[in-house]
Amino acid sequence: MSARRERQRRRRHRSGASRIVFITLGVLVACLAIGGLSAVGYVVGIASSAPDLKTLKPQDPGRNSVVFAADGKRLGVIQNDILRFPINSSKMPQTVRDATVAIEDKRFYSHKGVDFEGIIRAAFKNASSGETVQGGSTLTMQLVRTLYISRERTFKRKVREAKLAEELENVHPGRRGKEWILTKYINSVPYGTVGGQTAVGIQAAARIYFDKSADELELHEAAMLAGLPQAPSAYNPFREPGRAMGRRNDVLRNMAQEGFIQPETAAEAVARPLGVKASRYFREKRESFFFDYVTDELIAEYGIKDVRSGGLRIKTTIDLDLQDKARDAIAKSLSFGGAPSSAIVTIDPSNGYIRAMASSSKYKDSKFNLAADGKRQPGSAFKIMALVAAVDRGINPTAISYPSKRLKFTAPGYGPIDVNCYGGRCSGGSKNLVRGTLSSDNSVYTQLALDLGPDKVVKAARGLGIKSKLNGYPSETLGGLTRCCSPLEMANAYATIASGGWRAKPKAITRVRFPDGKVKDLSKPRRHKAFDSAAMYEVTKILDQNVPGGTGARAQLPKCPAAGKTGTTDKNTDAWFVGFTPKLATSVWVGFPKGRVPMGPLFNGGPVDGGTFPAEIWGNYMKAASSKCGQFRKPDHAFRAKPFQGKYATGRASTGAGVEDTRNFNNGAVPSPSPSPVPSPEEGTTGDPGSDPAPAPPPAPAPLDDGDADSGGGTPAPGD
Repeated sequence: MSARRERQRRRRHRSGASRIVFITLGVLVACLAIGGLSAVGYVVGIASSAPDLKTLKPQDPGRNSVVFAADGKRLGVIQNDILRFPINSSKMPQTVRDATVAIEDKRFYSHKGVDFEGIIRAAFKNASSGETVQGGSTLTMQLVRTLYISRERTFKRKVREAKLAEELENVHPGRRGKEWILTKYINSVPYGTVGGQTAVGIQAAARIYFDKSADELELHEAAMLAGLPQAPSAYNPFREPGRAMGRRNDVLRNMAQEGFIQPETAAEAVARPLGVKASRYFREKRESFFFDYVTDELIAEYGIKDVRSGGLRIKTTIDLDLQDKARDAIAKSLSFGGAPSSAIVTIDPSNGYIRAMASSSKYKDSKFNLAADGKRQPGSAFKIMALVAAVDRGINPTAISYPSKRLKFTAPGYGPIDVNCYGGRCSGGSKNLVRGTLSSDNSVYTQLALDLGPDKVVKAARGLGIKSKLNGYPSETLGGLTRCCSPLEMANAYATIASGGWRAKPKAITRVRFPDGKVKDLSKPRRHKAFDSAAMYEVTKILDQNVPGGTGARAQLPKCPAAGKTGTTDKNTDAWFVGFTPKLATSVWVGFPKGRVPMGPLFNGGPVDGGTFPAEIWGNYMKAASSKCGQFRKPDHAFRAKPFQGKYATGRASTGAGVEDTRNFNNGAVPSPSPSPVPSPEEGTTGDPGSDPAPAPPPAPAPLDDGDADSGGGTPAPGD
């Protein structure tokens, strides 16, 4: 082969090899281009499939509801697993904002929602370390993840997150937009869980870790909190103080590197201890029994979700000063070893506001609310239901009389009647309803109930506000009830008398403010005209005489008119005093909460009845509570008595004038105790003459219907 041909052959060989290389490279480049375009197309497709930001509704992590007393003082936070109190940017310390940016997103103020440089840097760092040590998500992307999309760890979620982050930055442009995004993030990110409750947002975090408000945070505290969102459990200062300290110091150094603080300032903060302080801010409550009562009322109205996490601000009727005075009065009488318990409820008769709901019980020992839920037999304090039924019927209390004697006979429709007076002895003779009330004569009131019809007593009780089950037995007039009544019910019933026959629904809440600023005004009373005011004035005059001249002597007030009635049950297991001044109606119950335990020689060596501890507590409390009490208001018309002929009454009731005023209601003079009519010594003037063995309900009659709650006569007022 010639040299020339050999050279041509070699050139052809090299040329063919080159072509193969170029073709191969071309194929590879084409594949990469196609792959790249496919990848880009895939990413673009994912981004395009993401919903528009405007169509998405941000998830609401909720916020806590807070209850306040009538004077605006905080009672407590309604419990929830999430703790969150969003705050305005003006209340958010700059140190918190700077610390968050320094540790989470250094280029926050320069990128447009997605930090590509940060993503590449994080990728290299994670690849070199073999594990995820740095994230590429910006604060805006994290906010989008919290508010708009799921938290699943997928490539699709990440792409959509980036797309929505850019949209969010476009919706909130410029420096003001950045501040809005940062504030929203700091208010929405979880800062960890303590005691089963997760702090969401800086305000809740400041409370749960340092027991202070966010605007009170110092630099080293703000830095520690800013380091928590990336891994709240790992950096929890209560469980991992060493790791929390290291993370906090990283935040401080980053702040110095980014120019937010001077290096010397950072060094000083690094030298500080963590300083965390376990807080009871979210669990601590004032007036816990009333607080629970209010919470139950709210849940019934708005549902448990809105109450626990709806961010409600609830103003209530409770008077903290009266609460303290009520407990002081109880403690003054019942501070000795083995003393029974007591509960007090005070209602404003003019509007039904619950002003006090207190007891001697300790919330940590028992969550049962004796004042609102304790259903105990009221004894002779319930006789007033029959007295109200009588005057509502038009019976003149001074004109109808009954013999005071032991009763033992069979009443048609009601079976055997066996009733004696307090102490086992009635006074004899005849008594009108005034004397029968002041001596709390069981025989008088049993005969009155039979003449009226026990169903009429039930109707009067309903009209006054008693909600508990009533059967319509004659014995109920003497307080022999199966499951009735609570101090709240009794206070409200007597408040109806004090208000001239207007029954108000007991009100604990006057205002609810929602997170959007809307306010629901609940202050308007829900009242119903149940009884004639002149008829109620007759009852008031009798009960007014009962305090200085009857069984309620220990309840006298030196500068204020007071009307009320004692009550004691069989074997002295429950003792009451229920009464009112012109401005406040109050019930006091005394007894042992667990079971019907007789209260033996606990009062100066004698048994406890309504005229002892209950009247004493009522008097001491109302002296302190009634600074400006005024006078009982006279009706604008006279009591209209009607003829009444009772089977058991001695004679026919006339239509004459009603009960005489023994107190000058016009000029406010408070007289000395009325000289008449006063119970004789054998009727038990030192105790409660009306405390009696309540006769067992007869088996023969079928229980009456409980009746309508508004069955007190008259017409309903608006809103009832």
